[in-house]
Amino acid sequence: MSSTAETTTQIRPFQVDIAEDDLSDLHRRIVATRWPSQELVEDRSQGVQLATLQALARYWARDYDLGRVAARLNALPQFTTEIDGVDIHFVHVRSPHENALPLIMTHGWPGSVIELLEVVGPLTDPTAHGGDAHDAFDLVLPSLPGYGFSGEPRELGWNVGRIGQAWAELMRRLGYTRYVAQGGDVGASVTDAMGRQAPAGLVGIHMNLLVAALAVGDQLPASSDKERAAADSLATFNTSGRGYFLEQATRPQTIGYALLDSPVALAAWMLDHDTDAYEKISRAFVDDAPAGHLTRDRIVDNITLYWLTGTGASAARSYWENGRATARAAGQTPPKVSLPVGFTTFPGEIIPAPRTWVETVYPNVVYFNEVDRGGHFAAWEEPDLFTTELRAAFRSLRDR
Repeated sequence: MSSTAETTTQIRPFQVDIAEDDLSDLHRRIVATRWPSQELVEDRSQGVQLATLQALARYWARDYDLGRVAARLNALPQFTTEIDGVDIHFVHVRSPHENALPLIMTHGWPGSVIELLEVVGPLTDPTAHGGDAHDAFDLVLPSLPGYGFSGEPRELGWNVGRIGQAWAELMRRLGYTRYVAQGGDVGASVTDAMGRQAPAGLVGIHMNLLVAALAVGDQLPASSDKERAAADSLATFNTSGRGYFLEQATRPQTIGYALLDSPVALAAWMLDHDTDAYEKISRAFVDDAPAGHLTRDRIVDNITLYWLTGTGASAARSYWENGRATARAAGQTPPKVSLPVGFTTFPGEIIPAPRTWVETVYPNVVYFNEVDRGGHFAAWEEPDLFTTELRAAFRSLRDR
């Protein structure tokens, strides 16, 4: 007989099982959507455009296979384990190659583990995807608390710092004594926090969003052309692209009612993130012209996951938690990141950070690259390029 402590720290196999009634209800709600009148402008300055959302809804209701999400996830090894009172769901794929480097990757909002699935094969089995066995990773993809099939926190305090500590515990439970971490969007904040916490076993981090710029952008250099372009992008985001951020950071419960009641409202909220991603997603549905791997099915997979798990409100609350943590830490100097840092700048990112900005924030940059395509959802949109970047960023850390 196992003790209570042993039971709560167990790693349990997990399979997605969605009731047919839930899928029927989703379809009914999409078809029954009450539509607003068309926007009065020709761009997205008033929000998600009617033509884009109606095209998405038609595809979702008529052509999309509602069983795709379960099938895609169940094709991979999934598990849950309780950490600090919250059930954490994660995908764990071990490489077939010896001496693979363990890597924990964290998604963001409005993403999920869905946005990372295209890189699973190339990262874990590089020889099957044109790579070298020496670049293999054991891959751990957790769902953030309150997202996907992870449980919702029932108490306050689950900010990115606490999540970083939970991820370190997860890697410890999996038996990894030496590993690296990667993240974009909220995942970049978690990875940044892990770098500052420097838990035992973590030997390096990689990010593709300079989250510190959101807080200290006015303190970063702005003399070169690249620096000024990054400063302009940050200013544009702060003045016209931050609406979702402010609502979720200040009133997540309010928007949560709409996100749990209408799948089309949920889709609109998730699409209204950044201009580059929105325009690419819009083209996928209106013109059937996907950018990279941002196809209709893959986009709807992610939205469907949020709907079926009912996590629109709980995911939004993570921004409120992080906002409170940031306010409490105002005026305090955070611990430096002494671990090796890798960074890739994708041109369509909300802040295309130049090397000087990255080195201002992280004094120990061992890898930096600016690539020629891809945006905020880099792993999702350009999985091959993203895989190449991670292999290069962590290559020097494998034999240390």
